[in-house]
Amino acid sequence: MKTTILYQVRKTAKGFLPLSLFALLPLCFSCSDMLETESDLVEFAENHTLNHATDSVYSVMGIINSMQKVADRSVLLGSARGDLMTVTPAASSDLKRLAAFDFVTANKYNEVSDYYAVINNCNYFINNVDTAMERRGRNLFKREFAVAKSFRAWTYLQLAINYGEVPFFLEPLMTEKDARDAMNGPRKNISEICDALIADLTPYVDVDLPEYGNVYNVNAQRFFIPMRAILGDLCLWAGHYREAAGWYHDYLTDKRDPIEMSTYRVQWPNSSNFVRPNNYYSPTSTDEVRCFIPMETRVFDGVVSDLPNVYNSTTENKSFYQLTPSSAMYAISKEPIYCIETKINNRADTIYVPRSGFTDDILVGDLRFYANYSISSYGTQDEFSEYNSYTQYFSKFSNSLSRIPLYRTSMLYLRYAEALNRAGLPQSAFAVLKYGMCEDVTKAYVDTLERADAGNLIYFDPDVYKRFDTNGDLLIYGVHALGSGSAHANKYYVLPQPETALGSRQDTIDYQIPLVEDLIIQEMALEGAFEGNRFFDLMRVALRRGDPAYLADPISRRDGEVDEALRAKLMDTSNWYLPLP
Repeated sequence: MKTTILYQVRKTAKGFLPLSLFALLPLCFSCSDMLETESDLVEFAENHTLNHATDSVYSVMGIINSMQKVADRSVLLGSARGDLMTVTPAASSDLKRLAAFDFVTANKYNEVSDYYAVINNCNYFINNVDTAMERRGRNLFKREFAVAKSFRAWTYLQLAINYGEVPFFLEPLMTEKDARDAMNGPRKNISEICDALIADLTPYVDVDLPEYGNVYNVNAQRFFIPMRAILGDLCLWAGHYREAAGWYHDYLTDKRDPIEMSTYRVQWPNSSNFVRPNNYYSPTSTDEVRCFIPMETRVFDGVVSDLPNVYNSTTENKSFYQLTPSSAMYAISKEPIYCIETKINNRADTIYVPRSGFTDDILVGDLRFYANYSISSYGTQDEFSEYNSYTQYFSKFSNSLSRIPLYRTSMLYLRYAEALNRAGLPQSAFAVLKYGMCEDVTKAYVDTLERADAGNLIYFDPDVYKRFDTNGDLLIYGVHALGSGSAHANKYYVLPQPETALGSRQDTIDYQIPLVEDLIIQEMALEGAFEGNRFFDLMRVALRRGDPAYLADPISRRDGEVDEALRAKLMDTSNWYLPLP
């Protein structure tokens, strides 16, 4: 019989942490039955150690099982509160309140205990696994030990950016008193949590991921969070920009698995045919998605994602989807100027696609919105039909969604660019957007002073990262080219320059950094739309600049007109965070 992805989790073995804390951690806040040691759910060994080879597999997969409960939420908390989506009349009351930042009443999207369930499982494994055990000269648990730390770090980061200040503990809670003391103890903010976790993870950065083989034709290593990627995120949020750029760079250029930007794009077929684009864009491909939370495909087997029913028209929801692209999403998608590099009489030329005359406005500007989204009318529904008259579909959230992406190649390149820019390297950051990264690009478009300052942060092995093939065709593209055509040839898409010379080189850099950052955040909207990034991208920049309007303005305008009450609420940063119970 074909087993489910997480069937192994449900096996129990002496000394193994099964699903006990998944059920018991939510009681941290009521505490009445917290971790009853007599419970039939608990099958810990007397000394609470993990010392069997199978323990590591079961425990790690058990942690992934607990992460399934926060997987959908990691997307919706960033999408529903951002400016790229808006709720429909069919949305649940919880989702409507989430989008309105209204948490006066209980909300299913504010279940902090689910995050602490993940954390306590990680804490238990980390603190009880026998890290000295070896077999045939190989440390038996080192890889799983590092994986548990990275899962814990990712989960704490989600807590920090969603709740602002949270209880922080690295020891397992084994009694009701432990739980009560931890929840009532000191809280740490985003920077403090990031700094603590950076120190916790750094010693394990070179530990390889576990090798569990393929599960449903997917390498199970994609279930695990890359250590350098999560370290990049932690440094980015903590404001350690040079370190963040270094971690992202080292992950993207790892000689064992170098990661290149995809050449699969959505584009107009030629400079005279603007009827239907060729869509080779693949944000959900195995090569593009570097890490994901695996979900079940049947409720009988465990946690099934509800995102298809929130985003798409399905038989289950009778076509009444709950979120839909906002007016702001349409506006952001239309803003880029699409261009096509071509040859006329054997000479290179650039054609700029018209801004009007299309059968659908979604074809104006960047094409990634078009590639990801479709809406159509039945045309035959009457007022008595139980089904919605319109059907909506997002290709990023198929109706058989079995994975929630945590890290994608293009988004990692964009965070790398964000870190480079804030590290004082705006030319290099812009090169990520316009050209893609390789030695030929940095030599041509980054001046000698910035190249010297950047050093290895922008080194890409020329034997691996080649700009042209033997025929002179491009092999490396900037992220902007995924939906906006020949970005490298676009004369309107350029590094911002002051109108008149400034007093010093540093003045010019300081002038460019916020403007390049705006371009990066816009690119993150185009590339990462609907995936749960947007609210947090706006938050990160708003906090960095000390400017709440950077978040409040676009979100309050998501439906076109400014919602003054919502803007006023969001100008108070305390309203950005979910309340702890």
